[in-house]
Amino acid sequence: MNTLRSLKRLALTGLPLAATALASTTVHAQTTLYLGMNGGTMERLYADQVLPAFEKANDVKVVIVPGTSSDILAKVQASKDNPQMHVMFLDDGIMYRAISMGLCGKLQPSATLADIPAKGKIKDEAVAVSLGVTGLAYNSKMFQENGWSAPTSWADMADKRYKDKLVFQSLASSTFGLHGFLMFNRLQGGTETNVEPGFKAWPKTVGPNVLEYIASSAKISEMVQTGEAALFPLTPTQVTALKLKGVPVEYAPPKEGAVVLNVAECTIANNDQPELAQKLAEFLLTPQAQSPALELGDQIPSNPKTPTSDRTRGQVEAMNKYLETAVTIDWDQVNQVRPEWNARWSRTIER
Repeated sequence: MNTLRSLKRLALTGLPLAATALASTTVHAQTTLYLGMNGGTMERLYADQVLPAFEKANDVKVVIVPGTSSDILAKVQASKDNPQMHVMFLDDGIMYRAISMGLCGKLQPSATLADIPAKGKIKDEAVAVSLGVTGLAYNSKMFQENGWSAPTSWADMADKRYKDKLVFQSLASSTFGLHGFLMFNRLQGGTETNVEPGFKAWPKTVGPNVLEYIASSAKISEMVQTGEAALFPLTPTQVTALKLKGVPVEYAPPKEGAVVLNVAECTIANNDQPELAQKLAEFLLTPQAQSPALELGDQIPSNPKTPTSDRTRGQVEAMNKYLETAVTIDWDQVNQVRPEWNARWSRTIER
């Protein structure tokens, strides 16, 4: 057990995966699988509550390689000729990129995969493990103190009440930021193929309200508690997580619809344990795996057979309602032009 803990520490410190894999074969005969996914709370949840059942049933060790979706994609791309990971979790938009780059193998048909609704599947290679949407969230303490009503529209990002109080995730580094911009662009008459209206209107409408463009949502908790942030794009799941920590936030579903943001999984193409990788991917879709992720991590399950409790039933029902009106981004189109948008955003908006 001490050896296994040592191996995991090696993986988490960012040492080359090949070296970690070599260590596992020389000091322990047990097969090791590597799962790329978000770190922090989600990593601990899966390591402690979700993966042990699979490890015991299959006599394997699953080592989590933590990182953002962009980090994981970059690592897999860098070793595509000799994959060091077996399964990865990515935000759905980045998963489309991974599939287009040939980094994902096809998922094998199974009864569990068949349980996942069509809206949770991405082509033949990927499938959602948890469901989500990006909408608006707000500082409930600040809103109450100012007598403000809850936001109801993406257009509220341009409301002058929030001058220097809107915190916006950078379009260049965050799916939340991209979602928020594209919904604002739609209100200006734009589409995923025409973002000129959004770029043209932003500097004189939303722009003056932005206190800070942040690289990720990690700073939002601090900025709410210091009274700096009033409004920001966020998911209901993250709002729940912040509320459990005592942060005064609430989720506000925009009347134009939230934006679908699922966390999807795929097996890595040409990995050295294809059968076990498929078994792990299938296991992560089961109620056995998704139930603790829901109950202990508020991850909304993609498998509708996952049981709920009195505490989580309302969250699942609310998410299903949000998804009924949620907007789905044409990621194949967006990913083709996103580098151009990122460059323009950095040059004209965050300059």
